[in-house]
Amino acid sequence: MATWKGHGLRGSTLEDLINRTNEAYRQRHLALIQKVPTPITPVDMNSQRQITLAYFDKKSTVDYIGAVQGIPVCFDAKECAADTFPLQNLHEHQVEFMREFEEQKGIAFIVLYYTKRDEMYYVPFRDVYGFWRRMESGGRKSFTYDEIDKDFRIYPKGEYLCHYLEGMNADLCGRAN
Repeated sequence: MATWKGHGLRGSTLEDLINRTNEAYRQRHLALIQKVPTPITPVDMNSQRQITLAYFDKKSTVDYIGAVQGIPVCFDAKECAADTFPLQNLHEHQVEFMREFEEQKGIAFIVLYYTKRDEMYYVPFRDVYGFWRRMESGGRKSFTYDEIDKDFRIYPKGEYLCHYLEGMNADLCGRAN
């Protein structure tokens, strides 16, 4: 199994790590999280019936959705090469979906991987939404590494290569205070 530290994501993607982590969570009955497929309409196929050209049917919401110990969750996986995350990498319909999801007492967040630093973070939606509102008010169109809460760093544990439940637990404890 690939490791996350050191050469971490070499030969793998953030989504692969999350998918394997979700499977490990499922096997241990900790969570049931599924990747949300992006709806497409095939336009052209080759002789092996592989799609060679397609278009998106509609805007997708988030990358993942499910439940953790009875708590509804949704999140998006994002990678960032620099120490600045451009908010254009999130779409208005995704932010709106996460906002409405939290209104229904779910938990929304992004898993953000800073590739240059080889560091991964759980970024609660309340923080993402604060950055989004700042942008809509004419402020920065991004947020920086220094602006995220370092208490929500995701460290791999065993086969949980993207152990985002720790970030979620810390977030829940912070919400209770």
